[in-house]
Amino acid sequence: MFQIRHIDSLDLPELAPYRTMRRHHEHVLQRIFVAEGDKVVRRLLETPFTVESILMVEKWLPELREVLTARQENIQVFVVPKEVMEQLVGFTIYQGILAVAKFPEPPALDDVLATAPSPRLLVALDGLADAENLGVVVRNSVAFGVHLLIAGESCASPYMRRAVRNSMGTIFKLPIIESPSLVETLLYLRSRGVRCIAAHGHSTSQTLGKCDLSGDCCIVLGSEGNGVSPAVLAACDEAVAIPMANEVDSLNVANAAAVFLYEAARQRGAM
Repeated sequence: MFQIRHIDSLDLPELAPYRTMRRHHEHVLQRIFVAEGDKVVRRLLETPFTVESILMVEKWLPELREVLTARQENIQVFVVPKEVMEQLVGFTIYQGILAVAKFPEPPALDDVLATAPSPRLLVALDGLADAENLGVVVRNSVAFGVHLLIAGESCASPYMRRAVRNSMGTIFKLPIIESPSLVETLLYLRSRGVRCIAAHGHSTSQTLGKCDLSGDCCIVLGSEGNGVSPAVLAACDEAVAIPMANEVDSLNVANAAAVFLYEAARQRGAM
């Protein structure tokens, strides 16, 4: 179901999430996120996530009418000229469509461990701050069959607008939990037989090609500037480096995630 509203005022209370898109912390506290772009919004509408509203230019209405009609909740559809939309949000919206939805309920860690097919593959994030990197890590995780993503307490929300956009909507397919203590979560995983492997560019003891990723494991990725923090590194079973030439000492975290996850998928016979 949906209700069409042609906007004649930018001050409507229902438009507040679009006016505050740059204030990510407020959205996290409200447990809402913004999906941006045609493909991402379409993928959102194919999920059971609760969609609160959509802000669009007129051209999208006939294309989305069928899927909007099939939705169970009553979605407010705000139709505006593109220039009015950009005045409201404060920046250029190239495709002319945004949606606001609620965070999904996070799964219980034990439920994921009990139901995910073996061997389980998890990713944990320690201190990632860049939304674009977060989005690409999510996309890589879905592409290579990750069963759960764990965002540590120092990590930005994977549901930031630019993270959702850069994931190309694949975030809607990936179970995510936010850990209040990544160290404790990793120690618990180890107690359940999940090996925790830190992607650590300065490791001298182990390289990726010699690391066994064929069993239950959690790949731990660190922040863009400092990598995996010392406390989180100490909570892992081992640190593993990607061997590189020409004195390059590290990769962008999203690229490193792709390399680690491809190797895990290859060892499991998925690639």
